[in-house]
Amino acid sequence: MTDPDFASGPVELPGPASGSGSPVRLDGPWTHRDVAANGARFHIAELGDGPLVLLLHGFPQFWWTWRHQLTALADAGYRAVAMDLRGVGGSDRTPRGYDPANLALDVTGVIRSLGEPDAALVGHDMGGYLAWTAAVMRPKLVRRLVVSSMPHPRRWRSSMLSDFAQSRAGSHVWGFQRPWVPERQLVADDATLVGRLIRDWSGPRSPDFPDDETVAVYRRAMCIPSTAHCSIEPYRWMVRSLARPDGVQFNRRMKRPVRVPTLHLHGSLDPAIRTRSSAGSGEYVEAPYRWRLFDGLGHFPHEEDPVGFSTELINWLKDPEPDR
Repeated sequence: MTDPDFASGPVELPGPASGSGSPVRLDGPWTHRDVAANGARFHIAELGDGPLVLLLHGFPQFWWTWRHQLTALADAGYRAVAMDLRGVGGSDRTPRGYDPANLALDVTGVIRSLGEPDAALVGHDMGGYLAWTAAVMRPKLVRRLVVSSMPHPRRWRSSMLSDFAQSRAGSHVWGFQRPWVPERQLVADDATLVGRLIRDWSGPRSPDFPDDETVAVYRRAMCIPSTAHCSIEPYRWMVRSLARPDGVQFNRRMKRPVRVPTLHLHGSLDPAIRTRSSAGSGEYVEAPYRWRLFDGLGHFPHEEDPVGFSTELINWLKDPEPDR
């Protein structure tokens, strides 16, 4: 990550868009509660009844990124649940446990805590990385897999190490390896950098996203103590473990093919994860696999075009025989 040119002084953010005054338990038709899983407490927002669809956010966001899909999925007859990952939003900020194998066990543990036999997993960015991982580690708990803006972990690793263009596009990941500096940058001037990243990573097709109010929500959430550190820890593990036994073992484990129907979504102008980095992920899926490229969208297709994204998602979930 290159050092940002921060604003010269603090920026006053608007108040929380929630009657409760919480920066993460934002008001809406959904219900907030906490569930215990894998030795920690996780905040979820849920809406609707039917087969479970569990939504996993990415960086630098939290559960609220799925606000449009929560209502769309509930209206379509699903039990939609968006969780805050470990260390983010309203979930526990534990001192350790940010490797992908453990974070994936958080996800599958939440499925069990919700009393469901399985779930359709929908993950964006880091949430997508964990969704890939959970589908390999606990395939019986994953009914279907949907990943947005993230290659398969083995594909991500090879692209970051061998593709200079992707390595440059993912320069923030390399920048996260420095101690303490990235945390300070993320929260400086009321998390100005968070807003900059969301704007820079968005595509040109949706000029209304992100608006100032949306950016303010994400900036407030990042300013919760320890959130910046916990948000960065998974990326530190992904790089620092490359030559360590735990990283080598994880990479070997991810050779196991995904054996659940998979929908892979990507914005054609994603500047953080290049299209060609994601496009080769189908080789790791031994099940119906569908690739969908959203023209003109960037790294956040579910927010840049929520209607188009939700329509594609729901139509695929309802398809009894998703084709390859």
